[in-house]
Amino acid sequence: MKACRLKKCGAVVWCLVIGWSAVLIAQQPVARWKLVGDAQDSAGNGQHLQVQAVDWNVKGPRGQAGGAAGFNGRDSLLTASSPQQFNPGRRAFSVSAWVHTEAVLDDVLGDVISKFDPRRRTGFELSIKNNVGVTNTSANYRQVHFGIDSGQLESAWTDHGRPGNNMYVFSLLVHRGQMYAGTCEPGIDEAGHVYRFDGTDADGGRWVDLGMPDRCNAVSTLCSFNGELYAGTSKYRLGGSSLPESPNPHPGGNVFRYLGGQEWEHCGKLGAAESIYGTVVFRGQLYASALYSPGLFRYEGGTRWTDCGTFAGKRVEALAVYNGAIYASGFDEAGVYRYDGTDWEHLGVVGENTQTYGFAVYQGSLYVSTWPTGSVYRFAGPERWEFAGRLAMEKEAMPLAVYNGMLYSGTLPLGGVFRYDGETQWTSLGRVDSTPDVRYRRAWSMAVFQGRLYVGALPSGQVKSISAGKSVTFDRELPAGWVHLAAVRASDQLRLFVNGRQVAHSDRFRSVDYDLSNDVPLQIGRGQHDYFNGRISDVHFYDRALSADEIARLARR
Repeated sequence: MKACRLKKCGAVVWCLVIGWSAVLIAQQPVARWKLVGDAQDSAGNGQHLQVQAVDWNVKGPRGQAGGAAGFNGRDSLLTASSPQQFNPGRRAFSVSAWVHTEAVLDDVLGDVISKFDPRRRTGFELSIKNNVGVTNTSANYRQVHFGIDSGQLESAWTDHGRPGNNMYVFSLLVHRGQMYAGTCEPGIDEAGHVYRFDGTDADGGRWVDLGMPDRCNAVSTLCSFNGELYAGTSKYRLGGSSLPESPNPHPGGNVFRYLGGQEWEHCGKLGAAESIYGTVVFRGQLYASALYSPGLFRYEGGTRWTDCGTFAGKRVEALAVYNGAIYASGFDEAGVYRYDGTDWEHLGVVGENTQTYGFAVYQGSLYVSTWPTGSVYRFAGPERWEFAGRLAMEKEAMPLAVYNGMLYSGTLPLGGVFRYDGETQWTSLGRVDSTPDVRYRRAWSMAVFQGRLYVGALPSGQVKSISAGKSVTFDRELPAGWVHLAAVRASDQLRLFVNGRQVAHSDRFRSVDYDLSNDVPLQIGRGQHDYFNGRISDVHFYDRALSADEIARLARR
């Protein structure tokens, strides 16, 4: 009898051991790269990574030397040798990683992990987005984006209304989980306002008036700096858009900091400038460019600004930070100028044009838009600008923004939006402004918010949005230092986690519509935006949807 009971007990124990082993195997990742001194797969599946220009001597999450992989933002890259092993197809999957970014930056942050084929618009990416030089504004700054696509695109634009009585949405900025608009309101008793987008409703959304920082007709630029909202003002000359000039006589050229409600604190004036074009944060300091007069100015605190000059007295417009310098587009010629904090360098005239407009960092390269050929060019070195195509027969390409793996631009005179499909190919996504009986319509400002691409227009003053594929965004500045990121594609929804807490989820979708299979290798430290600028440690890839509790445990570990 005892022997029989012992046999039964042994059988139960053996079944429990086998069952628990099966659970452990099911919970194991497809690959785990600790990135402690090497790029070996510690999950036991042999998915070792190929290494390019990675620094293995940087500190890890616990402060230990050699505890992470350092990425220089220029050419550092880890690549999986087996593309098919990381093809989730229509199935669920999860990725997670510890990432470290510096508080003071002289470059965009770039992609953490990516497997995306731009020719077919198919795959996924997890990145930290800095959409810089989107005409007047760095619309997205240190914001996490997780997206999937299999060539899906909404058939129509969603109308989010007209902020106030504006006729020109000069700037769109995503800041502290909200989206803001700076406007031009040209009436003699009007002035430029700042508005906050207050979600969506049956009418597409509503706008909350945050007041008039200045008496002039436009708030031309918005910026997120040291966690606070700044606005630059202008007396905009509407004749440049072939519209009647504003009777408002008041000059701008001032910068303000938002205090809450409708209160703004004056932070000084840019010399004798009557208008401000762009703002950008470079090496921990705020810079602004003058419109209609030469000057790049650095904020010194209080109301003090230092004039940093320009190259040969040329007027500069949009400002972008890329690979250790500020890049500025040109008002007097189709030039691009680089400022390293001390000296200016002329990078050549771009094509057969007379002006350059907006910037974007896409696939690790700097792109610039132009007038009057309506073309976009890619920077290939001083005096070398490679033609990246003309946007139909438009005269002016203006904003450039990276959204869910692809590059987008807006145009004049038809107010169109186009997607870059590689080489010199651009695809029209329709028009966002159809105002009749005017010469020019501008699709001028862009921002990525709540997983969608938003565009502001002239002269309708409307804001519209569209969705490509499915994506989720953390619409706040990612804190500097070590942060745990996790992204989950469940069967019918995307979820994004920061430090073990869910911060965003997508609406529901049909899994059959999103087959992410492609032949592009999985990459860590590079994707459709830029090479990663920072440190990465302990990357996991799972072929299932992790639960919130599992992600919380990973973040604690």
